[in-house]
Amino acid sequence: MTAIVGIIVTSVMMRKFANSPVHITEEVVGLMLSVSLFLGLPMVTLKQKHVRVSLIADRLQGPSRRVMNIVALLVGIGFFGWLIVETIPWFEFAFKRNLKTETTRLLLWPWMALMPLSLATTGAILLARMVGIIEDFDNAAPNSGNPLE
Repeated sequence: MTAIVGIIVTSVMMRKFANSPVHITEEVVGLMLSVSLFLGLPMVTLKQKHVRVSLIADRLQGPSRRVMNIVALLVGIGFFGWLIVETIPWFEFAFKRNLKTETTRLLLWPWMALMPLSLATTGAILLARMVGIIEDFDNAAPNSGNPLE
């Protein structure tokens, strides 16, 4: 994020004082924002800091809460699995054709490779939470490492 701000500030200063903005700003900042989003997704999932719809989940207790937790994890795993399946051909297309950005001529495939990698990591975190390898902070029973117990 610091690099993004640095590039934008440099470009604004160059535009203001030299009437010549940095030509790579839009492409590089866009790519860096995408990278920060996909690098942050597994971390947010691991720490359970994502947005939750808790209207129903907070009211459930006992077995119904465990079932809701399992269903939520299965939906998440399915969703990220589906996204991975969708992103692989997209990545392969860019890799095989050696696609580059328009202005800076940066290769796109290294940036695009991060998306399936990030999605797979996020799916693995959800799977690990479902089988009890990673503790579910919100729903863990006292003195239990398995959130589904």
